Amino acid sequence: MTKGAKPFASIWVALGIVSIGFHLWLIFSGLIPNLVTRPLHMALALPWVFVYLAKSRAGGVSGVVLAIVGGACCVWVAANEARLGDQYGYLEGAPQFWIAGALVLIVLEMARRAIGWPLPIIAALALLYGLFGQHLPGEFGHPGLPLGSFLGTITIAEGGLWGSLTGVSVSIIAVFVIMGAVLNAGEAGQGFMNLASAAAGNLRGGAAKVSVLSSALFGSISGSASANVASTGAITLPAMRDLGYPKRLAGAVEAVASSGGQIMPPLMGAGAFVMVELTGIAYPSIMAAALLPAILFFGTVWVGIDAYAVRYALQPLPKDRMPTARMVLITGTFFLVPFAVLLERMFRGGYTPQYAAASAILAGIVLLAFDTTLRPGLTRFWDRVQRAALAAGEQIAVIAAIILCASLIISVLGQTGLGVKITSLILSAGGDRLWPALLLTALACLLLGMEVPTTAAYVICISVAGPALQKLGVEPLLAHLFVFWFALLSTITPPVCGAVFIAAGMIGEDWLKVALTAMALGVGLYLIPLGMVANPALIGLAEAPLRAIATAVQIGVGLGLVSHGLIASGAGTTRFVKAVSGLALLFGPPVILQ
Repeated sequence: MTKGAKPFASIWVALGIVSIGFHLWLIFSGLIPNLVTRPLHMALALPWVFVYLAKSRAGGVSGVVLAIVGGACCVWVAANEARLGDQYGYLEGAPQFWIAGALVLIVLEMARRAIGWPLPIIAALALLYGLFGQHLPGEFGHPGLPLGSFLGTITIAEGGLWGSLTGVSVSIIAVFVIMGAVLNAGEAGQGFMNLASAAAGNLRGGAAKVSVLSSALFGSISGSASANVASTGAITLPAMRDLGYPKRLAGAVEAVASSGGQIMPPLMGAGAFVMVELTGIAYPSIMAAALLPAILFFGTVWVGIDAYAVRYALQPLPKDRMPTARMVLITGTFFLVPFAVLLERMFRGGYTPQYAAASAILAGIVLLAFDTTLRPGLTRFWDRVQRAALAAGEQIAVIAAIILCASLIISVLGQTGLGVKITSLILSAGGDRLWPALLLTALACLLLGMEVPTTAAYVICISVAGPALQKLGVEPLLAHLFVFWFALLSTITPPVCGAVFIAAGMIGEDWLKVALTAMALGVGLYLIPLGMVANPALIGLAEAPLRAIATAVQIGVGLGLVSHGLIASGAGTTRFVKAVSGLALLFGPPVILQ
């Protein structure tokens, strides 16, 4: 088990199985009121954050108290769903005020324990604005909100903690987290690596290119750049180090490739499903729009690695490190079968993403019984089920803490009108011009992303900047993709760059050297969102595929030139000309027949 040394490990395994069962049961159970499912989702997450992840005995003791109090409040909301629905978000009586206050404070502390101070501080400032913003002078003040209405909308109605964002966490994100946990508990992780090694290991700079492919595959389901670095990096970083790669390059390759996993269809971590909820656009349409930009990103990284490979004479993987064709076929089956089930149910069967994922999970659970010899084993099966239960329970809880805290902020923005005011500020600061507004939005995404996880940064930024971009003529889906991409910048951009910190620590290199190399290697992360706005045809694969592909070719050539200009060896003048020519292709008019 992943955390077998934890006290009362069997209890946590049981709780993880209950969490998995609850979220899968919701898919097949029909319509259940949101004020039942969403509070119970939080109740199941509380023990993991407050007790399982406790870092000290005192934290564990206080965590037990908070988990019990918070769980009781959540169960009370679920049990009184019908009555609360008739109150239309207005608290009645002192007990309800105490429950509402406890829920808000517990969500703030839950987020703090799960991911640190920044997000709960932002949420706390938003709450203070909602409570006292009427005393602010000028246009950023608000008329004031009755306390019963303000807290009630947050805690007993579907416009706050139990809003649509939490609904996505309950019904979609949790299911895909379970799928990732099941796949990673078995042979699928090694299958990713073997397939990537077979595809790219014998190429120049093969170990780095294996890292790119494996991270693209793994990152799409993990939804976390940091988790991706820790998992695939445990294999790829030692391989690159042993083959003589410069440490800063090895760390940068892993950090950049792992960051890109979150933009790679078909899953894109949690962000794609949040985007479905916020835009109302069908999941397959979002996948089609996101595909070519994601391919361009990894293609740019690939070109950069090839330039580094020439510069440092990096060799392919040794033959003794290449998996046999039989092993690639066997281990690849462990993730190809669940993925095939997922895609078949979703695109051919016409089922919802969560139903398709549930079907893939069932296939993955069956495969947990088998190893690479294809012989089943009951002990192996149970050990892997335990690992999957622990991983799923913990990851669902951490994401729930992030989503619930972000929901507090979104509720305040809506109730006070602050979101509209910030939108107006962006428009006025940009002089009602698109590109200044885009750059302001990108800066906001970068700054916010340094403090909070990607999905939360995306949700908060799109809530305030999305309307401004749409007023300036950016299509809704394009605006969401733009913000989502820039919310990723902080994974590789100093001063706070989580993926870089982890990769640098694992390879034993100065983090700033890794970050600077990662920024050059991941230049596509900075340019592709701007290229999408300059050439909207890029995201039109579903509507006009030939035009979209032609646009992607033009942008891809431009990105390749920019990457070579930054990385390749040679005269400075030649490299400068390459970079400028690349930018001209990236932002210029179409030159390819469309």
